Amino acid sequence: MKGNAKEEEKGAKPSKNEIFDLCGPSHLKCVDWRIPDHRRSIAASLVQGVYILERDRQQNRTQHKALAPIWWHFFHFQCIQILVDRVDSSTFGAIYQYKPYNPTYPHSLPSQHLPPNYVIAFRGTLIKPDTRKRDLYLDIQLALNGLTRNTRYQIGFQAIQSIIAKSGPTNVWLTGHSLGASIALQAGKDMAKKGCFIETYLFNPPYVSAPIEKLKYPYLKTGARIATSVVTAGLSLALKGTKNDVNSTMHYDPFRVLGSWIPYLFVNPKDPICCEYIGYFEHREKMEGWGVGGIERIATKDSVVGLISGVLGRDGEALHLIPSAFVVKNMVVKEQDVKVAHGIHQWWDPHPYWHPKLYQYR
Repeated sequence: MKGNAKEEEKGAKPSKNEIFDLCGPSHLKCVDWRIPDHRRSIAASLVQGVYILERDRQQNRTQHKALAPIWWHFFHFQCIQILVDRVDSSTFGAIYQYKPYNPTYPHSLPSQHLPPNYVIAFRGTLIKPDTRKRDLYLDIQLALNGLTRNTRYQIGFQAIQSIIAKSGPTNVWLTGHSLGASIALQAGKDMAKKGCFIETYLFNPPYVSAPIEKLKYPYLKTGARIATSVVTAGLSLALKGTKNDVNSTMHYDPFRVLGSWIPYLFVNPKDPICCEYIGYFEHREKMEGWGVGGIERIATKDSVVGLISGVLGRDGEALHLIPSAFVVKNMVVKEQDVKVAHGIHQWWDPHPYWHPKLYQYR
């Protein structure tokens, strides 16, 4: 039965979401890199290109039958490297290089408004016969704070380091969706700790915690978050002990270093996988306004999973805890199921429902 399912999958017709002319941002025929919506749409499209690369591989679509190339060619990028998972041989990432159609174009804008020379993009979980076992295993590793020990992350991070060494951080973007956003987020954090700040676009990044944001009543959400902060802060102080107090001012604080790195987070309040980022930043800001920021600062740096991992000798810093971000909420009014709310396709739609806000750690 499994073999038959795979054969049927390989012969399946492509879905509408794979075909650029049917669902892609074809309205962006003239890109203005100064416009945030244009940059967001392009970053999301390049992530979609990675998804379609893997679907092309699974269904043996090559040359003129391949559906992936238009997702980057439309914006004048070339795919110069495909990142392959060593375990299941799936495509999980790609490195794109910008090839302008007008050689004089880069000289007509300030440097901060230029297109990137390189974009490194990572796809998320793909529930298909060839990839679901490996991808779901990585989702579990992510929840257990073990992403950095996995070869997929290590391959991606090595590729990022190689590009940075060649081009410099100001000419590179990182981007990813879902599980791929976690890879990009962790890589961005690791590079930022070295003083290398990379422009990063994260679509529906998983927040490894109960989705308190989905609670119906505001006072319940506030109470749950305060309780969580108090418990986390208490555990942090108890596990780390008072012996650190003497040297606390001299201790290296990665959170303060990361405060200058501001990734773009694109989240949907109706998506339980990423919506807690909204509450995370809003609650921290509220606690600071109430003058009880000390507890929240401790809780912001730690999580229960991270603290337990530290005790077990694993990575002690929770991936989803970041000090600063430019958070963009998709406040679309129509009803959405979880699949749509978590999908990459929403992020290139030209509608006016984006609510952006900057949160910066100080």
